[in-house]
Amino acid sequence: MTTRPVTDSALPGWWNPLAQRAAAIDGSAITKHLPPERGGKRSAVLVLLGEDERGPNVLVIQRSATLRHHAGQPGFPGGASDPTDRDLVDTALRETEEEVGLDRDSATIVTTLPELWIGVTNFRVTPVLAWWHAPHPVYPHSRAEVETVAILPVHELADPQHRLRAKHPSGYIGPAFALEGLLIWGFTAGVLSTVLRLGGWDRPWDRNRIADVS
Repeated sequence: MTTRPVTDSALPGWWNPLAQRAAAIDGSAITKHLPPERGGKRSAVLVLLGEDERGPNVLVIQRSATLRHHAGQPGFPGGASDPTDRDLVDTALRETEEEVGLDRDSATIVTTLPELWIGVTNFRVTPVLAWWHAPHPVYPHSRAEVETVAILPVHELADPQHRLRAKHPSGYIGPAFALEGLLIWGFTAGVLSTVLRLGGWDRPWDRNRIADVS
């Protein structure tokens, strides 16, 4: 699934290069683990990018420790598609509304990244990029799913002091971010790394700095 990127004067200047590059990128430029030809559960996450006095920012959640999948891990709001969803954009918005109380009218859908795959849970995930043009208070709307909500400045994510790699006992090793008490790794860190690169925010960082995760 793709959407045509929004490129008009309603977007801050930093959005346009990100939107154009995101709409054109191939999944193989993001990960070597692409969805299989058949199978997998269709799902979507919302990569909600806003702006304040510190510059661009992104919303992430920390999932509840009681969840069956990804318990306690930071991530983007989102989840599996429902039969009543119009499309995967609707899935991302519905899940974010349910999880953190997002007012759908406060977000403008800009574009999507290619469908990606989380093999351990067999999810086919479409990241939906949106401009949070009218930010408002958000909170863990469903404590059964969300422990905390954080708005992370992009410049802090790009700071080399906050970047490292995560190593899992399965043999997985990939990008990670450590800030504001969160260790973001796995799928979410991979998407954040891609957003930083496409937005022109990426900076050199020490890839020899590694943290063990489980």
